[in-house]
Amino acid sequence: MAMGARWSVGAGAALLAALLAVTGCQRAPEGAGQEGARNRPGAAPASARPSNYGTVFLGVGACSSFGTTTFTEVPCDGERAAARVVARHDGDPDHGPACPATTDFVLHISAQRAPAGAAGDRAVPRGYACMRNLEPPHPGDPGGGGGPRTIVGDCVYGTGRGEVRETACDGTGKHRPEYRVTRAVARRAECPPATALYVQLGGEEPVGCARRL
Repeated sequence: MAMGARWSVGAGAALLAALLAVTGCQRAPEGAGQEGARNRPGAAPASARPSNYGTVFLGVGACSSFGTTTFTEVPCDGERAAARVVARHDGDPDHGPACPATTDFVLHISAQRAPAGAAGDRAVPRGYACMRNLEPPHPGDPGGGGGPRTIVGDCVYGTGRGEVRETACDGTGKHRPEYRVTRAVARRAECPPATALYVQLGGEEPVGCARRL
């Protein structure tokens, strides 16, 4: 069901955003109606303190703790480990590769120079880490109501401004789900006739076909 010719934004509520888990929004083409969009990393920094747990700070497979102001790389078998890096990219997250579909949240890592003459320390380039919680809940899973991307199985609700945002499909979120994304296709014409909403997903199949709940 087209909801007008406004540009529209969708954003999942990434887990523990108050603890610097990073989310953002992406606009859809004009005339697309009410559409959701995948979240993108924002500007909240993770701790960039050098670590001895890997050759790259928060490299793939490394683990982090949760903190109130920073995230620290910790051993994955330690009691402080809370999330694991499933993908790691340098550079500007707005123009870099997308995180895996079931990423729970994204960390934006600030650049840091290696101290001169400090043995074992290393520079940390600007980048972002795609994180997956070691234990449930997993908001990046289909229907989980969060994560940096909108994927098949996710639910959204209208904000009343020609926009939609993600919410948990089981109704445990702050907002009741109104639509569920049932398919991902290359073009709108490939959506089934019962489609009530077109959701921007990105990737090779950028159109999400959503039905009303």
